[in-house]
Amino acid sequence: MSDNLGKGGIPPGGDPLFDPNDPAAVEREERRREREAKRASKRSKKKAKAAAPPPPSKPAPPPAPPRTPEQEFWDEPAEPTPPLPGQEPAASGEQAEKAERGRRRLLGRRKGKAAAAGAAAAAGATPPTPPSGEQEAAQPAPPTAESPSPAEPTTGEAPIPPQTEAPQKPTAEAPQIDPGPQTAEAPRPDPNQPTGEHAVPAAGPATREHRALPPRPVEEIGAGDWEPPPPRDDWFGDDEPFDDEGDPRMAGAARSGRRHGDDGRRRFGGPLGPFLRHPFRVLGVVVLIVVLLFLNSLFQPFHGDGSGKVAVVIPKGSSVGEVGELLERKGVISGGFIVDGSTLFQARVTLAGDRSNLIAGKHLMAKDMSYSDAIDQLTKEPKPVEVQKPGVVTVMIPEGQSRPITAKLLQEDGIKGNYMRATKRSKILNPEQYGGKNVKSLEGFLYPDSWEFNTHKPVKNLVALQLKDFKRKIKKVKMKYAKSKNLTVFDVVTIASMIEREAGVPKQRKLVASVIYNRLHEGMTLGIDSTIRFATGNYEKPLTQSELESNSPYNTRTTPGLPPGPINSPGLAALNAAAHPAKTNYLFYVNNPNSCNELTFAKTEAEFLADAAKYERAREKNGGNEPSTCK
Repeated sequence: MSDNLGKGGIPPGGDPLFDPNDPAAVEREERRREREAKRASKRSKKKAKAAAPPPPSKPAPPPAPPRTPEQEFWDEPAEPTPPLPGQEPAASGEQAEKAERGRRRLLGRRKGKAAAAGAAAAAGATPPTPPSGEQEAAQPAPPTAESPSPAEPTTGEAPIPPQTEAPQKPTAEAPQIDPGPQTAEAPRPDPNQPTGEHAVPAAGPATREHRALPPRPVEEIGAGDWEPPPPRDDWFGDDEPFDDEGDPRMAGAARSGRRHGDDGRRRFGGPLGPFLRHPFRVLGVVVLIVVLLFLNSLFQPFHGDGSGKVAVVIPKGSSVGEVGELLERKGVISGGFIVDGSTLFQARVTLAGDRSNLIAGKHLMAKDMSYSDAIDQLTKEPKPVEVQKPGVVTVMIPEGQSRPITAKLLQEDGIKGNYMRATKRSKILNPEQYGGKNVKSLEGFLYPDSWEFNTHKPVKNLVALQLKDFKRKIKKVKMKYAKSKNLTVFDVVTIASMIEREAGVPKQRKLVASVIYNRLHEGMTLGIDSTIRFATGNYEKPLTQSELESNSPYNTRTTPGLPPGPINSPGLAALNAAAHPAKTNYLFYVNNPNSCNELTFAKTEAEFLADAAKYERAREKNGGNEPSTCK
């Protein structure tokens, strides 16, 4: 236990709740004081290092002492292996004499060393190793021409016993091959003992004695120079808190037994890490979200009752798909997150079992109704159109209807006046201001909509409402792309009127517009029969051959370019499609007999002829009537 405890066993600067009788508490206090001491020592070293003067320049190293014969023995390279008989290299006389002198000198040195080592072994003791300075003085100088060789003894020492070199044993100078696993009969030769003619003969047949080399000086082998490394002062972080139970940052590694990345597996980080580590789970979650969104769009559990009033006319014989598209165009229903509103409406009607219960006629509905509310209202008999005051009717003019058809609808509603005459000219709107030339009527600029109109007022008041409505709607259409193709607003209205009659479903409006743009670009005739029907007034019966070959400027089969003007009153969706067509390579389209008023588009004439033949076969099979799967 430490003696450096304060009064009452409380360590100075320590925990006041310290218990000197608790060995663990005492040990923790000891470690704390050691850490404090190390930190203080390190800080003092840093201060001393900062205040210390710059170190003086290092003096030049002293000259190296002369090498002793023993050192030269270890430093000299081994003698080359003698060549085999018949392969002696041709050398000059001077080189041979020089090599012989070197060989004799080296041999003499080795004999002297072997004699000294033998005498020491015979005496049974190894001479003490003198200090480095005395050893260097005691070592004999290398032999020269004036001094006798150490191999020739001048005193009464015993001569070196004769030795013979076994010819089958490799010499120390030749490279030795590893003999493999050793046994007691064939021990591995000691590389530190002399071999060949310098080996000491064995004392008896059962033992082998090797003459030991004199010990190397301490200066050569470096023994005694090693010192243990100083303790690290930075093992504990500078001024970093260290918990008694260990480094808190290593808690995870201690629990799991490995660090991050030690398991050899690739780890995925970043925002996409969970997706890459568990792709199937994420895919399942995505599918579940899509299903929930679809169900929410289909059943609309939190949808309101709608707002406002919208007059909707359901034509007789309309299919469920056509009713859904009409409701979506009028804004009565809206599309879902993924599927359009018409498809969802058809699905709800099918689930409710009311596909054959929808009633045609005029219905007064609301904006943004739920599918269930819209179905409930369409399956009930429509209420009278007149509201509050007698003589007030809701006038509903559908999109894509020409002036003659609109005149008949107004006559049925009891509107007084000549609609055809009232739509010839107007001070409110002049089509020539939008790029028209020699315009003979307001066709195309009478915006289709619903109004509550008093039957006692003249029809020109209704025409004024239509023209003002068009001026407001056309401002919402961006004409930048159409103007880049040298088209005017009047041309866009003309193209939109053809789209209203040709596109059987709303999603194909822009595709029809792309065909018109592509054919105009190629200089081809449009070949749209809706323009011929407008010119002839034949909107229901099949066109005759004489009508198809008429000389009317509205006959786009024979007259290239756009017709002289619009052929009906387009809505806002058709105007946007005419101003921004889809980018395709389609040049043809024909009715698809296996769909509900959809078109089949083709890029080449061969594809178009095949699609047209398919349509004609289906038409003949249907008794000459237009084939359709709408119910």
